[in-house]
Parts: sequence; structure tokens; C-alpha cells
Amino acid sequence: MASFLHNASLSFNTTRGLTWTLSGCALVYESLVSQIKKWRTMAGCTMGGQRCLYKLQSASVHFIAAKHTTPFKKYVDDINFRLVSYHFFTCCHVSAMSISENWHAIKDHGTNYCNLYNLMEGSGLTEARGYREVTSDFQCTQRSSANCTIY
Repeated sequence: MASFLHNASLSFNTTRGLTWTLSGCALVYESLVSQIKKWRTMAGCTMGGQRCLYKLQSASVHFIAAKHTTPFKKYVDDINFRLVSYHFFTCCHVSAMSISENWHAIKDHGTNYCNLYNLMEGSGLTEARGYREVTSDFQCTQRSSANCTIY
């Protein structure tokens, strides 16, 4: 899959959200939807971590909506991906957001960041040539202390 992705860059620029650019929205769409479906059961969390309990809400060529439930406390996070093709459909701009449904989940140990990063990594999109992440704790709460093998 990674061989089809060229000149990818990733930047996190909204609170608990991210944007990145990859080649071809069709591949990005298929990769993310497939990964969400793969992690729908508890199977991915039997050894710890939170790579499980994702649920696809809706999906179209330009928008993916999902939910993630944390395996132990059962907090629910809303996840959205927006895919926009450009440069004659050869590139894809993706913006994504993960927000907890619990109003008090401000200090989330980077869980919302990890919701998005884990889907990208699990789908193989982080292996794209030129992949680069740009963010800060101001833009993405507790990102620098996030441990996505746990969260």
C-alpha cells in the first residue's frame, strides 16, 4: 500500500485534530474505512492499548464518521475525516478531528490524538514516502506526552 503514496506530509493543526496530504483520496478512503472495520471488536485490546472498539458511522468518498469507545472506562469519542481531492485528483487533503463526548475529558493523556494516529498507522498511511508530522501541545492537547501503544 505504501508504494502508492508519494510526497505525504502530515500536520496536526487543530485541537485534537490533524490534517495531512497523501496521493489519491480513493486509497486513503479505502485504507481508513478498512482499518476502522478491522478494529471493531475487543480483539485488538486483549494485550492492552486501545486499538479496538472503533465503529463506522457513515462513509462517503469525501467524509468518514466513526466512534471509538475506550475499552476500560467506556468513554466515547467522535471521529471525523474529511477528504478533498486536488491537483487533478492525484493528491488528497485530509482533515480529521477526534472529540470526546464527555465534557470533562480535557486531560485525556492524548487519547484523541491517538484515536487518529492509530488509525493512520494501522492502515499503513504513516509509511508513506515524505510522511511528516507537525504539531504542538497547544494544537493537539497532550500530544507530546501521548503514548499511543497505551491510548
